[in-house]
Amino acid sequence: MSTSSPVNEKSEVVERPEHVHHSKSHMDAETRAIANADAKLSNPLRGIPHDRLMADIEIFAQERGLTHLLPELKKGALVAQDPTCYNRLDTFSEDDKRILTEEVTHKWRQTPMLYYMVVMSSLAAAVQGMDEAVINGAQIIYPKQFGIGSGSQRDSWLIGLVNSAPYLCCATISCWMTHPLNHYLGRKKTIFLTCMISFLTCIWSGLTNTWWHLFIARFFLGFGIGPKSATVPVYTAECSPAPIRGALVMMWQMWTAFGIALGDLVDLAFYFIPDTPGVTGLNWRLMLASAGIPGLIVCMQVMFAPESPRWLISKGRYEDAFNELCRLRFSRVQAARDLYYIHVLLEAENEMKKGRNRIVEMFTIPRNRNAALASWVVMFGQQFCGVNVIAYYSSDVFVQSGFSQVSALASSLGFGALNWLFAIPAFFTIDTYGRRNLLLFTFPCMAICLLITGFSFWSTSETGRVTGVSIGIYLFAIFYSPGEGPVPFTYSAEAFPLYIRDIGMSFATATTWFWNFILSITWPSLVLAFKPQGAFGWYAAWCCILWVLILLFVRETKGKTLEELDQVFAVPLGAHAAYGLRQIPYGIKKFVLFQNPTPEQLYEFESESEVSSTGGDENAKREVKEDVEKAR
Repeated sequence: MSTSSPVNEKSEVVERPEHVHHSKSHMDAETRAIANADAKLSNPLRGIPHDRLMADIEIFAQERGLTHLLPELKKGALVAQDPTCYNRLDTFSEDDKRILTEEVTHKWRQTPMLYYMVVMSSLAAAVQGMDEAVINGAQIIYPKQFGIGSGSQRDSWLIGLVNSAPYLCCATISCWMTHPLNHYLGRKKTIFLTCMISFLTCIWSGLTNTWWHLFIARFFLGFGIGPKSATVPVYTAECSPAPIRGALVMMWQMWTAFGIALGDLVDLAFYFIPDTPGVTGLNWRLMLASAGIPGLIVCMQVMFAPESPRWLISKGRYEDAFNELCRLRFSRVQAARDLYYIHVLLEAENEMKKGRNRIVEMFTIPRNRNAALASWVVMFGQQFCGVNVIAYYSSDVFVQSGFSQVSALASSLGFGALNWLFAIPAFFTIDTYGRRNLLLFTFPCMAICLLITGFSFWSTSETGRVTGVSIGIYLFAIFYSPGEGPVPFTYSAEAFPLYIRDIGMSFATATTWFWNFILSITWPSLVLAFKPQGAFGWYAAWCCILWVLILLFVRETKGKTLEELDQVFAVPLGAHAAYGLRQIPYGIKKFVLFQNPTPEQLYEFESESEVSSTGGDENAKREVKEDVEKAR
């Protein structure tokens, strides 16, 4: 989560009392219970006296068979409670102080094993992108071989069905298998299993000889795509130190984009391979099969990576968790700190979950429902902005505009490369300009780009047509990559309160894969019915609709603490929608008329002491339980 200040210099505001929503007025008992829970979960050690903390550590070490680690555990618990205490206490050696200081001042100075894990996670993301992209080149070749390339309505639907098969599996089955797979197998084995499934099903896809056989093979590919897309970011977050955790989790989207570019490059490279005796369509078969090779590399690599310490602790394997943390951190004190902190955090989370139907509460409590709505909008928008029309069908679009098949594949590679390169600035823009502002700026631009692409098909000049289509698609990639590319997964990961975050992310992930399936299955028939002009105009219209939905229902989360996020999402839906409408004249005055209107402040945050108890561990637990009972 971002550590930037909630309000930067450019967004200093003057309070307008008629539109300021005071937290006390809109935080009902249910939301206050959630706020107290999040305050407790943000640091379960807050407020515990020193003597009590040391006694708890001794009990913890005896119960878990870790008495031989007691000196490190005591120092680790002190740092977990107060990250700056090592500067004031003589308990810590000079070496301890140096390492703990460098953890903040040189946050990218990490152990080789951590970077090994990062490389593996990045390659797993590239596998994801390749799985999605290789069909882009193959689908301009295989339909004629399978007898579904006539351009009829039936054949258009069949091509869409084959191309969308993995995402049908993700939305209906495989995404919902993420929790049981992770629960029983752990992160490493889940990644191994899903990458192996990706490898085998990609090879299988290259061996098929009918459209329905290819559909079955690609449907089973979904069992490799769905759980992997949810597991790898979680695995990365659980192994990473806090100062760089957010940046490493965001790398999932960037390296998925790299995998798409790599898949487009593979399509171009294999296009020229001729058939051999007894093998027809060797080029498209190699395209589909090649996407499995990186998955095989991940399978071999993951066996040497550490298991998630959090998963090991959840299974009671504390000694193993400490050993894995020692591989990921420079010192045993760091490992002991993270071990104990993960332990008390899991204990607090389990306490909060007792007796609560979290699925029901995600939609019945207004604070949670507002987060679910905002998450749904950005996840739905990631698909219906039209990006995967280009990712999956750009080669076909370029061919329709007048390119040869080779030129179309080369042009698709250009889209993939831009999609990856312009994902890199998202590391800086997402926490500089904010999630909501990026979306509000890029969606109108994407709509214009789609209109340029579609309207270019009306050109009677082939040169003008291919130029317009290329410009529209390339500019679309430039605007998509720093905005709607990284924002949805980042936003969904921070919008939900901690006690339902895993369920919220499953909901968000299933949303994006379901609409991915809808988009990919309908595009061929959409082009047939509306022509490219109408089809691209359809998604341009959706970009405009999504701009309105974002303006009304998506709240800014940049730089907010857990307690502040509870207050942001507790603002009533109607009040936030009205605030969004009031931003339209403000934007016109500021960006069109170049005036200097006074910005409006929607939120007035309570201090942390007003939201959560800081009087000690027992007081915190008691207050949370009382608030939960009131909410019921």
